[in-house]
Amino acid sequence: MPALVPAAAYTAAPGAGAPRFGPVGPALFMQALIDAIATATPSGDEARRIFHGRGGRHPGCEHLALDAWGPVWLLTSFAPLPASDGAAVHAALQQWHARHPEAPPLCWVLQIRHEGRAETTVMAGQVPEPHVVTEAGVRFRVHLLRGQNHGLFLDMAEGRAWVRAHLAARPGARVLNLFAYTCAFSVVARQAGAAEVVNVDMSAAALSTGQHNHRLNGIAGGASFLAHDLFSSWGKVTRSGPYDLVVADPPSYQKGSFVATKDYARLLRRLPTLLAPGGHALLCLNAPELGPDFLAAQVAEHAPSLQPLGRLPNPPVFADVDEARSLKVLVYRAADVAAGADGRAAAALSA
Repeated sequence: MPALVPAAAYTAAPGAGAPRFGPVGPALFMQALIDAIATATPSGDEARRIFHGRGGRHPGCEHLALDAWGPVWLLTSFAPLPASDGAAVHAALQQWHARHPEAPPLCWVLQIRHEGRAETTVMAGQVPEPHVVTEAGVRFRVHLLRGQNHGLFLDMAEGRAWVRAHLAARPGARVLNLFAYTCAFSVVARQAGAAEVVNVDMSAAALSTGQHNHRLNGIAGGASFLAHDLFSSWGKVTRSGPYDLVVADPPSYQKGSFVATKDYARLLRRLPTLLAPGGHALLCLNAPELGPDFLAAQVAEHAPSLQPLGRLPNPPVFADVDEARSLKVLVYRAADVAAGADGRAAAALSA
């Protein structure tokens, strides 16, 4: 039986660790979120987004996102939340659980991100520890009560699905996973038949979770974990290559690690030498202020030998009124690819 993190009472008085609520007021614009809760289907241990107000498709809810992390609901608000809105969500979740008695007892967490801070409170129930969720049958360790990143980026689900399909058709591939975080791409790559994955990230703690994720899925060997600053470790990375697939999913702006507007160029200048002939690159950018044209122009300038195959779609629930602001995942191919492989790559991208 896993240890449990004690819950905070929904009616807890404000204090250390309590969420910051705005003034009490009507929650008429919340109806879109309430409807999304009402129509959600039980997900078991699956991690998925339920409501994406951040996409701007639900006026008044642009500050809200609701995720299901297995049995735990997580509501993230990017602005102070009126108490009445929190109460409306609590009531909607209670009603959902009354309609789905087969589901585990209600557990939901509220995180308010405001003025550079994140305040996280368990509003009902108990969060399991360890907390393990699944995506497409793959198991991942997550942590909802520590910081703003929870161990798995849900909007990257299509990217992981593409990697699985791509490598399943190329058994024995060598993969470089840059800015690996908790190594979700690595787990999927190894399951799909990659012979070796090199994971690089500055955070030893994130890579430790990544190693745990490999063990959770019964993966022994075939992956290495380098807790290094990429820009100081080109020699180590290059010696393990060349690679049939390079995945780069950097932070868009993280001082001391990566700033997209200046550091993507540094990465791209090295990328062609890391790729085997006919190798592929999956390049990611999650900066709303930088559209896909920015990344495409960077590749054209600094790695012109790479051939663009297109942009992967995001999961439908992450739809945005302006897709240029949403997650960008672009696929490129190194030169000297046989015609047959060209066709397979294009087919895999469009599938």
